[in-house]
Amino acid sequence: MIYIAGQTATFKDLRISFGQISAVFIFVLIAVSTFYAQTSIATQADEKTIIIGDAKDSDVFSFGKTVIVKEHAKGVLVFGGDVIVEGRVDGDVATIGGSIIQKETAFIGGDVISFGGVYRPESKNPLRNPGKETIMYAGYEEELRHLTQNPSQLFAPGLTWSFLTQRILLMLFWFVISLALTTIAPGAVSRAVARFQLSPLKVVAFGMVGLLVTTVGVMLSLSFLPSYVYAIVVMMSFLLLVVSFVFGRVALQVSVGKRLQKRFLPDSKHSETLALFIGTFVWTLLLSIPYFWTFALVLLTAASLGLVLTARSNNRWEKA
Repeated sequence: MIYIAGQTATFKDLRISFGQISAVFIFVLIAVSTFYAQTSIATQADEKTIIIGDAKDSDVFSFGKTVIVKEHAKGVLVFGGDVIVEGRVDGDVATIGGSIIQKETAFIGGDVISFGGVYRPESKNPLRNPGKETIMYAGYEEELRHLTQNPSQLFAPGLTWSFLTQRILLMLFWFVISLALTTIAPGAVSRAVARFQLSPLKVVAFGMVGLLVTTVGVMLSLSFLPSYVYAIVVMMSFLLLVVSFVFGRVALQVSVGKRLQKRFLPDSKHSETLALFIGTFVWTLLLSIPYFWTFALVLLTAASLGLVLTARSNNRWEKA
């Protein structure tokens, strides 16, 4: 069982490790049923702290709250809060946007993982099982804590000077990348633009299928393959998505820029550099619109992957 801030959900036993920490988000999204917890749980009056009593058969899973393990828990994973272990945790203890504090007489049997926080044992020789790992990245603690406590800001970021500066820098970054890629491989970019303009729906459909197959393949490899094999699968999938996203975004920026330039500017004003700048500006704007940016990102990713998957299909694109 997995304890989720006052409720339990029935899943396969959750094993938190460095290679699987990103998969936690998937467990949250695919939760299909919840029931009231039968373990000893209490919430303090401020509703920002959860106290765990005897929950030795349950994994503790919390968002935006500090978890204090008074007695016993199977494992603990917290987003946007701290973990204070006063009793015993048999498995792993992990936080994103929080710190892990192990009291002097407390015991942690598994790995200790902290992203955006620190691990602070009160004893010089904390009670741990030998051979277990401690993984810690202490940067951006407040940002990660605020994001996990207010996830809506991820879909609708505030219009601040910091946000505007970030968008401008991103636009300049992608403009430079586009200039470099179109200079290094102009033929590949031109063929990709032609494929997308001739059959955009086919390119996006290929990309969506490829994205689905890649995601399912990674999840299955995490579940069934040995660690050294799924590490290779995850690395190859990640590289495929990154390379295709960079190449596809540049091609789509060129495509959009040329279309807008042809439609609104006279022929005497046309130039490759101006088209790149217009396309970069438009895509940066689309990816900055609250809530809509998620749809634009999925479309951009699918189209980019589709351009890579259709690159060697045949030469009918070029003939057309």
